[in-house]
Amino acid sequence: MTTPTRRPKRAPVPRVPPEIIRPFSLAEYTDRMMRVQSVLADRDVAALVVCDPANLYYLTGYNAWSFYTPQCLVVPAEGAPHLFARAMDAQGAHYTAALGPHHVHGYPEHLIHRPDLHPFDWIAEQAVDLGVLPSGPGSRILVELDSHFFSARGYIALQEGLGGVAIADSAELVNWVRLVKSPAEQDMLRYAGQIAEHTMLTALGAIEAGRRQNDIVADIQHAQTAGLEGIGGDYPAIVPMLPTGATAGTPHLTWSDRVMRYGEAATIELAGVYQRYHAPLARTVSLGKPPAHLVDCAAAVSEGYAALAEELRPGRTSHDVHTAFTTAINRHGLSKESRIGYSIGIGYPPDWGERTVSLRTGSETVLQAGMAFHVILGMWMDGWGYETSEPVLITEHGPERLTSVPGGLTIKT
Repeated sequence: MTTPTRRPKRAPVPRVPPEIIRPFSLAEYTDRMMRVQSVLADRDVAALVVCDPANLYYLTGYNAWSFYTPQCLVVPAEGAPHLFARAMDAQGAHYTAALGPHHVHGYPEHLIHRPDLHPFDWIAEQAVDLGVLPSGPGSRILVELDSHFFSARGYIALQEGLGGVAIADSAELVNWVRLVKSPAEQDMLRYAGQIAEHTMLTALGAIEAGRRQNDIVADIQHAQTAGLEGIGGDYPAIVPMLPTGATAGTPHLTWSDRVMRYGEAATIELAGVYQRYHAPLARTVSLGKPPAHLVDCAAAVSEGYAALAEELRPGRTSHDVHTAFTTAINRHGLSKESRIGYSIGIGYPPDWGERTVSLRTGSETVLQAGMAFHVILGMWMDGWGYETSEPVLITEHGPERLTSVPGGLTIKT
């Protein structure tokens, strides 16, 4: 059990140069594209249509709140990719995307929100004319069919526009290429961890009996955005979550204008974000003396985290990590069947997870240095809950915590 005091000291992280538009070198973007195209060649497909904004950002650096309208990057098996977006958003791509001026294309405004036309009608025609998508039977392409940002209407328009080309699901191809982080990406996660630490300490200080939940969250969001000196914050893919009292047993609730009460507990889940890289972090706060069952649960989960941390190293599997945790908490009469973590990195609404590796029973994915996880240990009970989590980077020597916020149950008297 811990009581918040002041921010713990951490090893300094090198400063980043100011006014970065693209956070990585052109060489890094080239390497990412080559790795994706290598997979396309191995699968013998003509091209990949990328719609997830996190993957657009990963491959090109394009970064804008434009994903509410259709947009995509077409990656041919050979040659340079082409970005297609709403005309007013294509301008932003010239400033942020690692693409030549003739590889960014803006579709006309009259295609926005039409019942009779769709932007993918135009995109398909243009991509065929440019030679980056095939047309007619006999060819096969991959599309991010499970992306939040590719609609059924978009699929129909693309299919009709390509005249019989076989369309298959990409099965999160780019997400899996993103799984092992480069040294530069690892630094981005460390910066995000510093912001997460600052934001969580702000949250722990802001939670007081008599304060409205929305006022507490306002403090959290200010800290997320302000960041630290030399490390400016960014908006998170998920808003802060603050289940309180009886609702603490239910994850993913946000906040209201309800006043915090002495004698209840709240779980806080938030993220520090730097250059779209996310470091999520969760803690539980008790306003006043906590009940015995909450204290016992927190102690058991802390023991479970220590056990699983021994397995968070290269060569172990996701199953090994989950088993270590569940074995430890089982000794205390607790159980957890759901996953205890997932891969993290770049995030855009509505999710900061990469949708690849989950730390769960039966998953035989082998951990590698450079992978990053949100290890989230939520125990959601009937009428109460306990949640704690850590953003963790896998190194050759084991797990590196990206924050130094004390673990365990925080008690505020």
